[in-house]
Amino acid sequence: QVQLVESGGGSVPAGDSLRLSCAASGRSFSPYAMGWFRQAPGKEREFVAAISRSGLTHYADSVKGRFTISRDNAGNMGYLQMNSLKPEDTAVYYCALRSPGYGIVTTAGEYAYWGQGTQVTVSS
Repeated sequence: QVQLVESGGGSVPAGDSLRLSCAASGRSFSPYAMGWFRQAPGKEREFVAAISRSGLTHYADSVKGRFTISRDNAGNMGYLQMNSLKPEDTAVYYCALRSPGYGIVTTAGEYAYWGQGTQVTVSS
């Protein structure tokens, strides 16, 4: 089992940037594909971004061009760089891991390991 801890969230004005980190422990990070999801109050958890072991990335339309997902397998770390933040980006952000398969998976239920989440609040 892999344990995940997110960090880097905070409260920022619209237009600012944040970088979220996801630290993995317990097992090697490298065999897994990684995804970021977010959940706003009263809404379902939604897909944000994912990256395969080979570096293939995919983004939700709502964040494409603003967010960048990356990973450091040697350091067992994942990242989500968030630029040009908007109030609608406000949510708890979660990192998650899954065994790699074919292509990118955007469904939360397909991810086996989850962190506790980190709050991102973007004010107008």
